Amino acid sequence: MKKALFSPRPITAKSVLQRRRRRVISLVESLPEASAVVAGETHLSLEVRGKRFGYFLDDHHGDGRVALNCKTAPGVNETLARVASERFFIPKYVGARGWLGLWLDQPKIDWEEVEGVITEAYRLVAPQALISKLK
Repeated sequence: MKKALFSPRPITAKSVLQRRRRRVISLVESLPEASAVVAGETHLSLEVRGKRFGYFLDDHHGDGRVALNCKTAPGVNETLARVASERFFIPKYVGARGWLGLWLDQPKIDWEEVEGVITEAYRLVAPQALISKLK
């Protein structure tokens, strides 16, 4: 398993990172009954009906990075971390349970990709009645 790289974040402008946080919140809240719940000072827990499907992490355990960690289908995290390690990684603690990390502090972010990661994680935990409401 490929571990997360703990190097200083490429983007340090607080305003850019705040806009990216707001965009993640918007993507989450566009899903039926999903919410981004404040977890600590700078982190968010992404949830649907009390079930967690992801985290937005800012300087998690002092790593100096901003990332999105989400549930994935079996094997997806290892494949993406291997073929696109500049964007994806296996997060500590939850990576062994199939979670995927996506750096959000890179100069360019593919927001369709971020939306896809969030939506797929949501599909893994949301009740079927809510999944059927997705477009």
